[in-house]
Formats: sequence, structure tokens, C-alpha cells
Amino acid sequence: MFNDVGPLELVTLAVLAVLVFGPDKLPKAIQDVMRTIRKIREFSESAKHDIRSELGPEFKDFEFEDLNPKTFLRKQLDNEDLGLKEIRNGFDLKKEMAEVTDAVHSRDTDSRSRNGGGRVDMTKRPEDIGRDERPPFDADAT
Repeated sequence: MFNDVGPLELVTLAVLAVLVFGPDKLPKAIQDVMRTIRKIREFSESAKHDIRSELGPEFKDFEFEDLNPKTFLRKQLDNEDLGLKEIRNGFDLKKEMAEVTDAVHSRDTDSRSRNGGGRVDMTKRPEDIGRDERPPFDADAT
């Protein structure tokens, strides 16, 4: 809970507590805070127990930490049964995108070189087009 609180922050908090509550009332304030924290923990544990009992025996190993999306994903990605590590390690997004980009650019340059630099001869009539020849395509018209 307080993993990132250093010793200097703890000393600062202690000095502030002494200044705010005074040395006479500080032990009583600490006891009240501890009692409140204990009651909140008991309430939380009883709520967890009630939820587990209502869910039934098939959810006896259910952990509420799994509801955190980061924990859930980490747990699922580490699960060897699903084979997600092989999928994740076998898929290189940069390589795939480079291949797609190269394919698009090479097809674009090939079609331009075939069509005379991207120009389409729209003067041909449909009867004049041979069997192996593609009909004219005007990229600006679509």
C-alpha cells in the first residue's frame, strides 16, 4: 500500500502529526486511526466472504485481484495452456507492416508503369479492348 513512501516522508508525516495533534493527543489519534483501518479491513473481508459464498463452490478459488485488468491480462498471458506466448512472440508487427507497405508500393508502381505513368487511355471503346487486356480504370473518377 505504501511501497513508494520513503524514510524522509515518514519523518515528515510524524513531525506534522505531532504538530497537528500535539504530543498528548497523538497516541489517542493513532489508536482511532488504527481502529478505523481494522474495521474497514474486517468489513472488506466479510464482504469478500459473502460474495464467495453466494457465487458457489465453482468460484472458491476466485481472487478479487483478478478483477484488476492489468492483473487479469498478466495472469492470462502467463498461462501456457492458451499458447498466447507463442502467438505473441511469433508475430512481428513491424515486419508485417513493412511487408504490407512494400506490397502496396510495388503494386502502385507496377500499375503506373503499365498504364503509362498513371494515365488511363479512356478513348478506347469496349469493342476495341482485347480479351487479355483490362478495361480502362480511372483512379480520379472513383
